[in-house]
Amino acid sequence: MKRLIWRVFGLVCVGLAVAGVALPLVPATPFLLLATFAFARSSPRLHAWLLAHKRFGPLIRNWQANGSIDRKSKLLAVVAMLMALALSIAMGVSLMVIVIQILVLSCAALFILTRPDGP
Repeated sequence: MKRLIWRVFGLVCVGLAVAGVALPLVPATPFLLLATFAFARSSPRLHAWLLAHKRFGPLIRNWQANGSIDRKSKLLAVVAMLMALALSIAMGVSLMVIVIQILVLSCAALFILTRPDGP
């Protein structure tokens, strides 16, 4: 039963990651890392599939090997964060929400930008 729960969780995370590729406000990488974690506990076949994936595999392998995020992914992440903030401002979201968003996105950007660049 545990394996089934982990597998379903992993599949949901992969679905969210795929959505994150298409939607700029949904982060793909954290969901891929969660899916990898879940598949490692439930399905060696799905775990191997994710690691070998043409688009997702390198991101996951870089993170697992040395906790790194490549420069292109860092740039895309920060640009997406700035676009989300700009969209909120353009939509006239309340000042309190903007301040909270700035704090959260600043912390996320700081984390991303302080990771090694990878191989």
